[in-house]
Amino acid sequence: MEIPENNPYIDKIYCIEKNISEVTEDLKKENYTHIIDLHHNLRTFIVKHKLCKPSHSFDKLNIEKWIYVNFKINILPEIHIVDRYMNTVKFLGVTNDNKGLDYFIPQVDEVDLNRLPQNFRNGYIGFVIGGLQNTKCFPVEKIISVCKKINYPVIILGGKNDFEKGEQIAEEVGDNIFNACGKYNINQSASIVRQAKKIITNDTGLMHIASAFKKDIISLWGNTVPAFGMYPYLPGEKSKIIEINEIRCRPCSKLGFVKCPYVHFKCMKMIDEEEIIKLLN
Repeated sequence: MEIPENNPYIDKIYCIEKNISEVTEDLKKENYTHIIDLHHNLRTFIVKHKLCKPSHSFDKLNIEKWIYVNFKINILPEIHIVDRYMNTVKFLGVTNDNKGLDYFIPQVDEVDLNRLPQNFRNGYIGFVIGGLQNTKCFPVEKIISVCKKINYPVIILGGKNDFEKGEQIAEEVGDNIFNACGKYNINQSASIVRQAKKIITNDTGLMHIASAFKKDIISLWGNTVPAFGMYPYLPGEKSKIIEINEIRCRPCSKLGFVKCPYVHFKCMKMIDEEEIIKLLN
């Protein structure tokens, strides 16, 4: 709810706790003329069925992704998922303004940098260490190694589950690190991202938020691949995707795993730390 509720272009939000029946009657009363289904799953199928209105559904290209993951044959279109979303509503006369993504931070969640430790108030690098799956995350030992080579304050970003990892990094690197993992809500984390000089990030939500603010992003890719169409959308001009394409087992999943199914985790471990440092400079 935190992300869409502050968007001035959204008139109403209906949230489902457990069952679609919670919102069905209210949606019927709205008498919408058309349904755009971007999720295209069982729940949205039931909604469309109950509302009995014309609808258009987004093609998630699951078959093409499955072929890529299982046979390493890439037949996916070279187009970002945002542009594919836009194509879904093209028949309604909707056109892309090519201004990129939006993210709206309520004033109450803007982080005052003067409340940060002194050496972070005049600029910092944001390093997003979190991710829904471990195989999408840059290893802690490599994060520590990179941070030791950065001659600039670094704020570590992630969720509550990443706090201990952030503490380990801060303990190893020293005063140049501020562990913000789990200390801020999503909007406050977005504020820290917006005010950063540059962002280093895994394939995760804050990467897309950084894109909305046109930040220069160094995105690190493990078992997932940009070819799935969810790389940073129209970010800063000096943004860079770093991935190891020589590994035959990649991509091994479209979402990720708790641990590397092949044990070696080369897709992340082989990423050149010096390349990251050069890009920061």
